[in-house]
Amino acid sequence: MARGYWMLVLHAHLPYVRHPEYNDSLEERWLYEAITETYIPFLDIFERLLIEGVDYRVTLSLTPPLCNMLSDALLQERYLKKLESLIELAEKELERTKFIPEFHRVAEMYMHKFKRAHQLYTETYNRNLLMGFKKYQDLGKLEILTSGATHGFLPLMNMYPNAVRGQVLTAVEDYKRHFGRAPKGMWNAECGYYPELENLLAEGNIKYFFTDTHGVLHADQYPKYGVFAPMFTPNKIAFFGRDVETSHSVWSAKEGYPGDPSYREFYRDIGFDLEYDYVKPYIHESGLRISTGMKYHKITSKETPMEYKQPYDPQAAYTRAVEHASNFVFNREKQINYLSEHMDREPVVVSMYDAELFGHWWYEGPEFLYNVLKIMSKSPVVKNITAPEYLDKYPSNQKARPPLSSWGYKGYNEFWLNGTNDWVYPHLHKADERMIDLANKHMLSRDKLLIRALNQAARELLLAQSSDWAFIMKTNTMVDYAVKRTKDHLGRFQRLFDMIREERIDESWLKETEYRDNIFPEMDYRVFADR
Repeated sequence: MARGYWMLVLHAHLPYVRHPEYNDSLEERWLYEAITETYIPFLDIFERLLIEGVDYRVTLSLTPPLCNMLSDALLQERYLKKLESLIELAEKELERTKFIPEFHRVAEMYMHKFKRAHQLYTETYNRNLLMGFKKYQDLGKLEILTSGATHGFLPLMNMYPNAVRGQVLTAVEDYKRHFGRAPKGMWNAECGYYPELENLLAEGNIKYFFTDTHGVLHADQYPKYGVFAPMFTPNKIAFFGRDVETSHSVWSAKEGYPGDPSYREFYRDIGFDLEYDYVKPYIHESGLRISTGMKYHKITSKETPMEYKQPYDPQAAYTRAVEHASNFVFNREKQINYLSEHMDREPVVVSMYDAELFGHWWYEGPEFLYNVLKIMSKSPVVKNITAPEYLDKYPSNQKARPPLSSWGYKGYNEFWLNGTNDWVYPHLHKADERMIDLANKHMLSRDKLLIRALNQAARELLLAQSSDWAFIMKTNTMVDYAVKRTKDHLGRFQRLFDMIREERIDESWLKETEYRDNIFPEMDYRVFADR
């Protein structure tokens, strides 16, 4: 019998980006890259482990924006075209590198992976990867979490409980649409928590959530077991805290595994290296050079300039991934052995990561996870577990309330509220007030056109509330896009508000807007009404 448990929690999220008005949206490529490099590889390793008889557990949040994009017919068709373009490029690369053996074997690797992705995407999952994730949840191997409807940062919405309720309840209903059951757990965007948030989570029948380390250590009651056991909020919703040690060993590019010299270099790509005319069909239609996903060099060292990076060796990188996985499991066994000597229950070590780290940023990440899960299945000391399984084993837990907290810079709200993005919030708050007023005033309406307008107003508000826009403004990447998205959604909300108030709804414009911003087809504006 194991002496303790390891809980792997992966947070898969991308902002809702869908631009039918463009043939080649640069921002839509965020989704296409993540599908090829992270989401399909995850499903691939889940299947391999299942075939090999490995008993594993993974917790994965699939946020509503991501679920809606993965299930959208337009984006599915566009992704397939991008994937087929990658296969075409890989074919050309096999020919170009046939007399350059150190690059040819890398091109062969890409061809194999792209074709495998195409097979899984088209034949196994019929273009909808949510079918795959649902399959492993139904088999008991995967625990799928929801998140706020559009990944809104809830601590900065707490002055409007109805707005928070809109994020929570819309997410819960959307989860049911995709997975055929209600969610048990919720990943609050950015691990954001504020005192009494649990009361609104309870309205969605949420049973547990996660906080950063200080959310447990700084709770209003001293945590008897630190972050190595859950605690209960006053209304008995469990919360689990992040383990620092496992976070550092994977997140840190300087001291963690991803910085190993053998691993693939993220920032050097043939989209920038090769002749313009050669790569032109595979970069942006404007001619802007962007990454294609085909990269031939390894990290080499942190000090090595890009032009002197050495050729990537897939086999050597895979060997390092196995070694790092073995080291990770060894360290968890030592950690569990130590903790179990100081606790009167089996400890649980909770490791929380952005899912896109594995495969997209750290190319070998999925193979690392595959080997961790495989090696750990044979360990006599530590086993995988999910939150519901641990709570079934230990239904009685210490009661406490976390403080205001997040897993962002400095641990609180500063990353989403600072000089780069604070202009957003007065407009969001005014829109919150107006949406709540509309929902209360028209609570019992049966006017079909009015209901459509109210539901679209709710969608526009939710999309404007996405924490991604403030995040991008702070990181100073794609700022113009984040500003435009914020203003566009607030502008469309205001136009809908005026139409509804003045009782002159432009159905043609509404129809166009419903198609453009088509998230949450079962949207119910009444979630913003008073209870």
